[in-house]
Amino acid sequence: MAIRSDGLRTKKRILQTCVRLFLENGYRQTTTTQILREAQVSSSSFQNLFHSKDGVLLELVQAMFENQFGMARSVVDSTLPPVYIYAAETALQLTLTELNQNLREIYLEVYTQQQLLDYIQRATARELYGIFGPYQPELTERDFYELELGSAGLMRGYMANPCTADFPLERKLNKFLTLALRGYKVPEEELQQVLRFLAGLDIRGIAQKVMEELFRRLAMRYEFSLEGLLPQG
Repeated sequence: MAIRSDGLRTKKRILQTCVRLFLENGYRQTTTTQILREAQVSSSSFQNLFHSKDGVLLELVQAMFENQFGMARSVVDSTLPPVYIYAAETALQLTLTELNQNLREIYLEVYTQQQLLDYIQRATARELYGIFGPYQPELTERDFYELELGSAGLMRGYMANPCTADFPLERKLNKFLTLALRGYKVPEEELQQVLRFLAGLDIRGIAQKVMEELFRRLAMRYEFSLEGLLPQG
């Protein structure tokens, strides 16, 4: 029991350290040596718990992504069709990457590494099946997984290109959702209604609150302080 307790404390200390370093320095700029030094853990303990820095990111991604659709549901009136939840969730992801460059790097890493990407695609496919199944009742959850392979590529492409004066956030969200919703066979009239709904939201303000809530949940889960940690919009 003592060994298990020590291992849990060590794991939390590593995760606490990694959240801070990833946000302060960026994922790629953070080295395993830095993590070991600042978390005050041995290389063998780290490898036993996570195997690599990528293993830490996988744990953090699972904690973050399991909450994102739930948070999107809190933004959307429960009387609206599920397609609005998809629009809100994807819009929030894209907006979060505009709030902080190191946060963008974390998201891009997630959409690049195969193990992380596979986790997201399979989890997202289950949501897509529930949301878009009525538009294409002949498709299975496996079909939606295969469609998600393409929409995840779209998501990464839009994330990788920061907004500019010529390509503001509103335009980015409009273009991504138009491509994605047409791919999922949402009727054009409903698609335009979804876009109008999204345009009426303070998506930046909502994304800031969602980010703060995500990190509050991480802080509670891994028992660390948020002071000085949250990226500012």
